[in-house]
Amino acid sequence: MGTLGYYSTIARLAPGGFARGMARRVQGVARQALYRRRERLEEPRLLEAFGAATAEELAERALSSRPGGAWCEVRQRASVLEALAELPGAQQRALERARAALRGEYDVFGTQVCFGEGQPIDWSRDPVSGYRYPVLPVEQLRVERPGVDPKFPWVLGRLDCLVALGQGYWVERGEEARRGFARAFVTRTLDFLQANPVGQGIHWTCGMEVALRAANLAQALVMFSDAPEARRPEFLVPVLESLAEHTAWVEAHLEDKGAVPNNHLVSNYVGLLVAGLLFPELPDAPRQVARAVAGLRTQMAAQVHPEGTSFEGSVPYHRLSVELFTLALVVARGQGVDLGAPYAARLHRMYEASRAWTSERGLAPQVGDNDSGRVFPLQEREPREQGYLAPLGAALFGDAKLAEGPFPDEAAWLLGLSGLESFRALPAARPADSVSYPAGGFHVLRGAGAVVTVSAGPQGQHGVGGHSHNDKLSFELHLHGRPVIVDPGTGTYTREPAMRNAFRSTAMHNTLEVDGVEQAPLEPGRLFALPEAARARVQVFQPGAELDRLTVRHDGYRALASPVGVERTFVLDKRERALGVTDALVGVGLHDLKGRIHLPDREARMRAPTPEQLARALRVPEAPKGFEAMGVELGPAEAPQALVLFAAGLEPRLEPSRYSPGYGLVVASQVVLFGVRVSPPVWLRWVVVFN
Repeated sequence: MGTLGYYSTIARLAPGGFARGMARRVQGVARQALYRRRERLEEPRLLEAFGAATAEELAERALSSRPGGAWCEVRQRASVLEALAELPGAQQRALERARAALRGEYDVFGTQVCFGEGQPIDWSRDPVSGYRYPVLPVEQLRVERPGVDPKFPWVLGRLDCLVALGQGYWVERGEEARRGFARAFVTRTLDFLQANPVGQGIHWTCGMEVALRAANLAQALVMFSDAPEARRPEFLVPVLESLAEHTAWVEAHLEDKGAVPNNHLVSNYVGLLVAGLLFPELPDAPRQVARAVAGLRTQMAAQVHPEGTSFEGSVPYHRLSVELFTLALVVARGQGVDLGAPYAARLHRMYEASRAWTSERGLAPQVGDNDSGRVFPLQEREPREQGYLAPLGAALFGDAKLAEGPFPDEAAWLLGLSGLESFRALPAARPADSVSYPAGGFHVLRGAGAVVTVSAGPQGQHGVGGHSHNDKLSFELHLHGRPVIVDPGTGTYTREPAMRNAFRSTAMHNTLEVDGVEQAPLEPGRLFALPEAARARVQVFQPGAELDRLTVRHDGYRALASPVGVERTFVLDKRERALGVTDALVGVGLHDLKGRIHLPDREARMRAPTPEQLARALRVPEAPKGFEAMGVELGPAEAPQALVLFAAGLEPRLEPSRYSPGYGLVVASQVVLFGVRVSPPVWLRWVVVFN
């Protein structure tokens, strides 16, 4: 697809998006012009804004007798500590996070980095490539470079390490240790501000990162508001000035200029809201809060489907969106600001959706991109983890349908003792049901210890597909909470464009590939767009006590010289503890068909079925009448989890592959490959028999 065709496709998929985008660009130019002409907030204006006569008086005005009940206010500390004390290991987990921050230790997408206690941080360095971004004005900085990934230094620059230090300051009982956390908060903050002047360097190239940094800095400053170290004028004055600079930068550089704004714009509004509500005396805060409230209400309606799924087309990005919208709601409620009943209702449904596809061990499937993004990392979580969201939502909304699993640390921090009491008053949730989300394109079959999540729906971001993959009719299978058949994940974004597109390709998903062609064209230079071509959709969704049936189809191969339509039927047989899969192809011509089943590891082998396994597979509705002599056993040899049996003629084999369980992480794995060369109509059948 050429450039003209590509943009014509985007225009068709997002009608009016270009016109609105152009209007927003004009508005953005005007905002930036105003930003350049504005008066900088220096000490005299800062003192005036807070009604302080001297810098020494500023701490009293800004940090003492603070109104409101945001989670990070010192007055909430006792409630938070009481809740944490009720959760086994929660206080120790908080201290471990805080002590790692004290030592300057970071887990940067699986790469461990340690700078040492009291030592400056190398904020602009990508620890994998070793490249250090120069501290130049952002308009002169080249962000995308071969072999370099800006997301790695961005992780450091979000400054959630300051919130971690605040956790230690709250939980630690020893006075000297508490003062150590406060001193580290001061030195780490000043180190960042001095090393990264406003508008210069990698940490000012992305409005989302600036906004989330502002939110973290504001929350951490409130957590330390009674620490003598944080109240000193030589610290407090530059930090409040920097907060004002951060929010002014975000407001002038709102990420609303694309045809379809996404989670970046939501992040912009969250940063403006949190900083403005926690420090309403800052001169621009009232206007910025009003802009953020209106923007969040609008984007909740625009970026979350009424069914509760994120429009990003990605299950991991759904988690990011839930955290973004939740932080805004929690801080707004604490400060007496109402984001509106429609906002809360749709966020509530987002929690329900997350619970629907999360398996017993708290892991969610990797459908679409996974950049391991978090907004309130108050407890370390692995990139695929979403199990903490349901109980957080149960406490937040008083909903028994979400009251599943233990009360998470995040809920203790954000909601305190009242949140814990609300959660404990709820009856335990019933097991999650099978559910279909046609707008989001996610469909979940559950039962007999299995969770099957299928991708079949429109490309995310209203067809732009920025975080979508060629994964239509692909699926993940979790058994007793463990991922057994997986989506291989994301790998990386800009560091290796070839890897980026490889992980987005049809071949890297558990779906059928026809004639080696992609379901939708992958443009090598456009790493964050995958326009609609497959038109995936649901034909049948029939959940039941004993059988779940889902039939989905796509038209991605209708454009072949000899067109083919692809339809896949899943039957989850809860009686037999088996999953039957049938691919039906209708069309003309002779075609090479390849199916793949991607595994999370190399724990698989060829093995003949036992008579009992064979009998169970044959009883699954629409199973083939005969199977290949050898199936593929999944899981460790000493504790296998499932056996995949293929219809005669499909000739399965195991080949090496790659699996990315989180952003920047790639491990060796295996893929089951099978296929035939046939003329449609044809049906390819296989069955997974599980323990």
